[in-house]
Amino acid sequence: MGDEERICISCCADWMSEMPAGLWDVPLWNLAIPDKQSSVLQSEPKVLRILDTLFPCLVRPCIIKWATTQDGSICNQLDLGIRFLDLRIAHKRKDPDEVFYFAHGIYSLLTVQEALTEVAHWLDQHTKEVVIIALSAFDDMNLDQHQDLIHFLIRTFGHKICPSNVTPSVRECWNHSYQVILTYDDLAATGHDELWPKCDYWWANTSDPNCVISYLEERKEEGRPDGFVAAGLNLTEDAWYVVSHPCQSLRGMTLSSYSLLLNWVKQQRPGLGKTCLNIICADFVGDFSNEFAQLVIGLNQKLLRRPDIM
Repeated sequence: MGDEERICISCCADWMSEMPAGLWDVPLWNLAIPDKQSSVLQSEPKVLRILDTLFPCLVRPCIIKWATTQDGSICNQLDLGIRFLDLRIAHKRKDPDEVFYFAHGIYSLLTVQEALTEVAHWLDQHTKEVVIIALSAFDDMNLDQHQDLIHFLIRTFGHKICPSNVTPSVRECWNHSYQVILTYDDLAATGHDELWPKCDYWWANTSDPNCVISYLEERKEEGRPDGFVAAGLNLTEDAWYVVSHPCQSLRGMTLSSYSLLLNWVKQQRPGLGKTCLNIICADFVGDFSNEFAQLVIGLNQKLLRRPDIM
């Protein structure tokens, strides 16, 4: 394979713009795309809310250790090559302001508005990159608040939004200056052509990396759905385990299993096939010199060797 056909993985900030021409017309759901997973707990369980209220000085540091799945800002993640952002959204109870946060075990300090404005500015500097943003959870949000959030998304990304009736390849996105695909997991999205249906997410919900791999292999054998699909390599513990193991952390649990999980990633293939993968998700993607993102991006070279599976 010549230099012009190699996928640049040494500098991942602009990896889509540097893809070989042979991949420009491949739908994004047939490419391998690295993701940063953003939650150890799908939403903060009642037991954690109660304990956090009674013993905040003890419980809050514990939750933070288990709810932190990435280091650095979202824009840093984009610089590392991440092109799928899985964002769990919440509105604080009894908060009169129309401000939204990320609910990843605890409310984030950074608001959704601040973070996504940063993403829009990053895209202004990387005009041939495309980011898929999956919004879900929407804890304590009513219909009016959904509409406020949706209108914010449309105002913020404007002409960059790829409408849901398009088959998005990088060439198609470049031709129309599309840079953002927004999936929205709520009926409030009905009637908004700018919003795509939710992305199917394969999540094993276990702390055992071997069980994670077994689960994903079972899902692959069942066959992937049409459109975007995410395979989660994330290790997960329940609320009682988090509270009862204050000296442990998600980072330690995850990094001890990284070699096993990365070896599984190396065996995967993007493309049209029943067992082909699309978005591959992991925690702490910047560790080990960004090996995870580089590895996932590099899987697209397999499409060049086998154009029949695109």
